[in-house]
Amino acid sequence: MLLVRGVKVCLVDISADALRAARDKLLRSASMSPDAVMTVAADVADVDAAERAVRAVLDAWGRVDILVQAAGITGKTNTPTQDVDSANFDLVLRINLRGIFAFCRAVLPAMKRAGYGRIVNIASIAGKEGNAGMLAYSCSKAAVIGLTKVVGKECAEEGDITCNAVAPAVVRTAMVAAMPTEQVKYMTDKIPKKRTCELTEVANLICFAASPACSFTTGFTFDCSGGRATY
Repeated sequence: MLLVRGVKVCLVDISADALRAARDKLLRSASMSPDAVMTVAADVADVDAAERAVRAVLDAWGRVDILVQAAGITGKTNTPTQDVDSANFDLVLRINLRGIFAFCRAVLPAMKRAGYGRIVNIASIAGKEGNAGMLAYSCSKAAVIGLTKVVGKECAEEGDITCNAVAPAVVRTAMVAAMPTEQVKYMTDKIPKKRTCELTEVANLICFAASPACSFTTGFTFDCSGGRATY
């Protein structure tokens, strides 16, 4: 959706093959010029790799106006806390939280020099309410909300820079499709609308938070929860 609004897009992922496929799909769906989408293969949780990715965008386009952080994993789910594997817990926190820290750290100097920027971090309703059986994921997304508040406050007087989060409920993504059916049912049953969220519904909210119109709201988490949470 950002692409069709005239935004040039850089995709970052650890898999070069996945990046090529995503870039081709974007260009076909939006009928855009090939130079509208670039890719950088990188581990999002690697601080040095994050800085290289931001530098690649600056070298290509001269500025970074928007950072949308959507990389994330659920880790093992449907697992009570006493049975959580510590290595899996660390992996989820590394990608879901450290990754967002790494790219905020990398992009903020350029945004501050320009006096403009929009950071949109994808959290989750699990970060507000907690999902039983999803300890690592819920903890990581709660921390993303806390990080967003800190960055939003720190940048409040740094020109027109905002940092907000979006907290979706269950969205039918590949990540959710890989989860146990009973875990997805548990989460969906909590939604007053009694359905999952569509990707376009989340994307529309992200587009607003990433737009010049979102100039006074910062450090905030927008719910996209079908009524599950209203704060």
